[in-house]
Amino acid sequence: MTAFTYEEMTTRNRGFVTAQEQERLRNSRIFIPGVGGMGGAAFMALVRAGVGRFIIADIDKFEISNLNRQLFARADTIDRPKAESACRLALEINPELEIEVLDREWTDRLDHILPRVDVAINGTDDAAAGAHYYRKCREHRRTLIDAYASPLPSVTVVKPQDPRLEERLRYPTLGVAWQDITDDMAVECLMKEIEYVLVHSSSHKYVDLDIAGEVAAGRRSRFSFSTMVTMAGTLMAEEAIRIVLGQSGGTDYRGYFFNAHAMRVELPIAAPIAFAKRLLVRRFMKRMLT
Repeated sequence: MTAFTYEEMTTRNRGFVTAQEQERLRNSRIFIPGVGGMGGAAFMALVRAGVGRFIIADIDKFEISNLNRQLFARADTIDRPKAESACRLALEINPELEIEVLDREWTDRLDHILPRVDVAINGTDDAAAGAHYYRKCREHRRTLIDAYASPLPSVTVVKPQDPRLEERLRYPTLGVAWQDITDDMAVECLMKEIEYVLVHSSSHKYVDLDIAGEVAAGRRSRFSFSTMVTMAGTLMAEEAIRIVLGQSGGTDYRGYFFNAHAMRVELPIAAPIAFAKRLLVRRFMKRMLT
């Protein structure tokens, strides 16, 4: 059996990154709470790109329904903790990885975690934990990469000076201690995010709106699809690499949607147009929820 070497693993990266840049990736550390869907896809891409150090966390176990999209979900990881399973499989790709695995205690350890990482990625869909994470990233001057709850792959890059998602979309969590964020607040946050997605993208064209209405009303779980999840996670990984290497370009805190159906990137629309479209979207969402 051929012995593993990092240099041979990353040899085909040359041409995209220099030897010096590859070494920067090897020595970088990235934090990813939530390594199921998009967080897991970002983790996988970054492992294969040669990032050498990670802190990962997840409070869930893999389920059979995760097999449709979560890259670390396999027959042998069902009913096993996601973070531990993702760590084990990542080490099968690069046995030299340095990975710190956390459970639900990650929210209490952000003051210790964030000063040690180069980039933070959000793979969790918990409103309370997410609000706490965003706030701590600002406090510790760390850039946070995230994505919208959208049928189209998306990505945002929120720098320390940028408005938090809860500020920008006027979530009911503003000014509320994260431990006091209720389930009802979380639902309202999701509704505001869905509204933003419908206003600023053509997402409504590519999903079953009846099922979307059931999700919004809490009558069924969120739906998701392999290509969307994998593309979004890869977009997140690409932005993380850009930040680690100090490369110019990339997106901003508003992000963008990647529409593979129409072969275009969809950027947030201008405020006057968004205002008019938002009125229509709100009427549509009201009908959808009844």
